[in-house]
Amino acid sequence: MSRAALPTFAQVREAAARITPYAVVTPVLRSAALNALSGADLHFKCENLQRGGAFKFRGACNAVWSLDDAVAARGVVTHSSGNHGNALALAAATRGIPAHVIVPEGAVRTKLEAIERAGAILHRCEATQAAREAKAEEVRAATGAELVHPYADTRVMAGQGTASLELLQQAAGLDAVITPVGGGGLNAGTAIAVHGMAPHIDVHGAEPMGADDAARSLALGHRVGPFVPDTICDGLRTLIGESNFEALRMHRVEVVTVSDEEVIAAMKLLWNELKIVVETSSATVLAAVLKRPERYQGRRVGLILSGGNVDLDALPW
Repeated sequence: MSRAALPTFAQVREAAARITPYAVVTPVLRSAALNALSGADLHFKCENLQRGGAFKFRGACNAVWSLDDAVAARGVVTHSSGNHGNALALAAATRGIPAHVIVPEGAVRTKLEAIERAGAILHRCEATQAAREAKAEEVRAATGAELVHPYADTRVMAGQGTASLELLQQAAGLDAVITPVGGGGLNAGTAIAVHGMAPHIDVHGAEPMGADDAARSLALGHRVGPFVPDTICDGLRTLIGESNFEALRMHRVEVVTVSDEEVIAAMKLLWNELKIVVETSSATVLAAVLKRPERYQGRRVGLILSGGNVDLDALPW
């Protein structure tokens, strides 16, 4: 896979204008109980309430509507464990074009059902990065569809950054913004968007210990190789993209790693205190704040809750 160019701040702003007719301006929620527990002033950007139940719709929608008519007519293809595939299918439907989604074995059942409901054509593969990318290339070659990579795509990163543009308009005076880190598209887009608007704001990432390649890569100064993830955070089981890692490094993103137990505890708190459904990957951001209270004490912190697509018959508790 070729390395994607990082979007500029101008491209993030263009993405915001492009997706305005289709994306939801998601709310920012606050909780006195969670503020007291953390010692910080927390502002939760609820991308679990975005179309498709995750921030991924932003990037997918920007990619789909960036295509010229001739390219769009051939459709789009991606590989995804769930949220990005669902988002691309929904975005493709807004333009009336085909969407092909390669799904790995073991993906969350409810996420696969959502992709099918959105109208995508599903293609199965083994649960490895290599298998996903090989199958996507096979489908692309056979159909002529445009590849829209889940995170290593300039258009996708620019679209993901629009969540932070909204957040900074909805919650003034933030000191830090924290997002989950998987492939790194959300965090890279966030860093570019946040520092384009307010260079002094810290951008942080939250990552499960069982898929801590971003944290290890930043510590070593170079991107680590493929790994076998071991975490309940199914949306974060992906190796960080090359360009995404460069964005984190350039923007001095600090990544906090959290255990699955800490994620489950944070997920319960979010369900109980905010009265919303969020998935395990989303809960990493609160888990990170609670794990490092000295880092956030007394600060105004924006937390992007990345999604809420949960199998209610298989809750982690």
